[in-house]
Amino acid sequence: MKAYAFMAAALCAAIPTLANAHASLETGKAGANAIYKAVLRVPHGCDGAATRTVRIAIPEGVIAVKPMPKAGWQLTTVKGDYAKTYDYYGTPTSSGVKKVVWSGGNLPDEFYDEFVFRGHITDFPAGHVLAFPAVQECDAGRVAWVEVPAAGQDPHSLAHPAPIVTIAAAAESGHHGHAHAGHAQGPIEVGHAWARASAGPVKTGAAYLTVTNAGSHADRLLAVSSSAARRVELHTNLTEDGVMKMRPLEALDVPAGESVTLAPGGHHIMMMGLAKPLVEGESFPLTLTFEHAGTVEVDVSIGAAGAMDAGKEHKHN
Repeated sequence: MKAYAFMAAALCAAIPTLANAHASLETGKAGANAIYKAVLRVPHGCDGAATRTVRIAIPEGVIAVKPMPKAGWQLTTVKGDYAKTYDYYGTPTSSGVKKVVWSGGNLPDEFYDEFVFRGHITDFPAGHVLAFPAVQECDAGRVAWVEVPAAGQDPHSLAHPAPIVTIAAAAESGHHGHAHAGHAQGPIEVGHAWARASAGPVKTGAAYLTVTNAGSHADRLLAVSSSAARRVELHTNLTEDGVMKMRPLEALDVPAGESVTLAPGGHHIMMMGLAKPLVEGESFPLTLTFEHAGTVEVDVSIGAAGAMDAGKEHKHN
């Protein structure tokens, strides 16, 4: 944070005063030990001058960063060593992307644009704030969004706040929901959680469930985790050239007043590196992290190996 403060002092002295919106990240909350899709929103230029270059610094603890190419802009990265070695799904990882730069573009002051990358947020406690200092370089001057709020300080009180992400808090209740009864955290209810039994000594599996948003505001499922598997991700199935393929999802939107069902052949929760085979009649815990509702825990019932739906409710004693 001292380094960010020094950057702010050095850069802001030469930066013209801006009005209105700050550069920010579209999703202000994220789950720990999960993939995060960062969308940097650039709302204007430098006192009327067009933006030509956008730079963003990656904080310590965000690893395996991959930026998205942008038409009309040159994409480069700066790599370096992390402060320590991280476990990235079983692979020791000690270096990676530290800065991302989009240059050579043209974003006029009167327009808005987005710059995207994804990365893996490592193990941070709930409530921890990660700052992503960003700089716009324009035809005339530049704007440095690098000021980091102190603990308890309102970021909006700063002239040039760095875009930030807060690690999502856990559900206050701390109780486990049951597969078919569902479990609610505020307006979010998760129910009908089930999985197929493993067919032999395989190390992968899938879980399915229904998320209902009874609230008046949309939410997003950001991450899923379980002690039953080393790696858990949101996935979807799609057909390309007549071939069914599986792709990871950055997040899953849950519109207000609607339900989203994860089922075979569509969206699902992929579990890799199972701690043990999934056995019919048993269950395992699953933690879902939402952008607004926080974390919701459910017990996943294990059905027959070839099941296509939840089937008979699994009883819990």
